[in-house]
Amino acid sequence: MDLEITHSNNFFKVKGSLDRHNIHVFKSKFRNIFEKANAITISIEDLKSIDRHGVTAIAQLHNESIIKHKRLSIIGLGCKDLYDHFKSESPKISAA
Repeated sequence: MDLEITHSNNFFKVKGSLDRHNIHVFKSKFRNIFEKANAITISIEDLKSIDRHGVTAIAQLHNESIIKHKRLSIIGLGCKDLYDHFKSESPKISAA
């Protein structure tokens, strides 16, 4: 299934499948987004599947929002893999 991203103002809808085959579409759409907006909302309600590359891309966008002090809201039930990634109670810290 293809990936489709639509938007109105700062509200984005992600529909279809977010995987290694179309991750470039997601990254291209959200490249420099926080230079243009202080807050964005992404609906993942119509996201049918996501692989680890998709989860990583959304996590990177989340990290960028934190670093730049911008607000990123992800709404919708979406996929369990994404939910599991963000629901951890404590951050993973790697030992140096």
